[in-house]
Amino acid sequence: MILFPAIDLKDGLAVRLEQGDMARATVFNRDPADQALSFAQAGFDYLHIVDLDGAFAGKPVNARAVERILEVTNSRVQLGGGIRDMATVDGWLGKGVDRIIIGTAAVRDPALVRQAAAAFPGRVAVGLDARDGKVAVQGWAEASELTVLDIARRFEDAGVAAIIYTDISRDGMLKGINWDATFALADSISIPVIASGGLASIEDVKALLDPRAKNLEGAIAGRALYDGRLDAAEALALIRAAKPGTNS
Repeated sequence: MILFPAIDLKDGLAVRLEQGDMARATVFNRDPADQALSFAQAGFDYLHIVDLDGAFAGKPVNARAVERILEVTNSRVQLGGGIRDMATVDGWLGKGVDRIIIGTAAVRDPALVRQAAAAFPGRVAVGLDARDGKVAVQGWAEASELTVLDIARRFEDAGVAAIIYTDISRDGMLKGINWDATFALADSISIPVIASGGLASIEDVKALLDPRAKNLEGAIAGRALYDGRLDAAEALALIRAAKPGTNS
């Protein structure tokens, strides 16, 4: 079970949004590489990075910030935001990103997901972000008519490494992850699921160790880590004690 600390990039800064609203951004670190180092020193082996500006622009915008993170840490990085073509997939994986996340293009260009997953086995995840049960795209600014399950099932045979499922209404709100919806999705597909959106406390980490979480790869923690509601050492110790030998 993996706990992924999140670094969201906006204007070159590490921020957290509320419910995906770019106008409701809180800057937590003006130096994302410094934030990445801090997470690594806290004991996290993985990072979850999102280029928020890139998600809106449809192409990488905060590339230099990501490159600096790759330069200063040995963390395994999964990266999303503005990845809409194979050139971008090739570029990021070639620079040392461990896994890329395709979101908007998974709805609009599912062939890209299949092509990328075939070319880079185990290194392509799909990000599905839902508002009122329907998947949102283009940096969460536009709604589709498709459900998370509709899209996830498209990729059952594509070799996708994980589905990252976010309940937008909870993201950045510290209300706790929508475990019922997350477990329901994980039980309905064969692809491992990563829970995202609203992780609030050690209780959410304990939910990862519940038998119902057997089909989850892990969860993403954001604001709770930044504002101290979730103690990194306590969370990582809990996971390691429950699953000896697994990564954090």
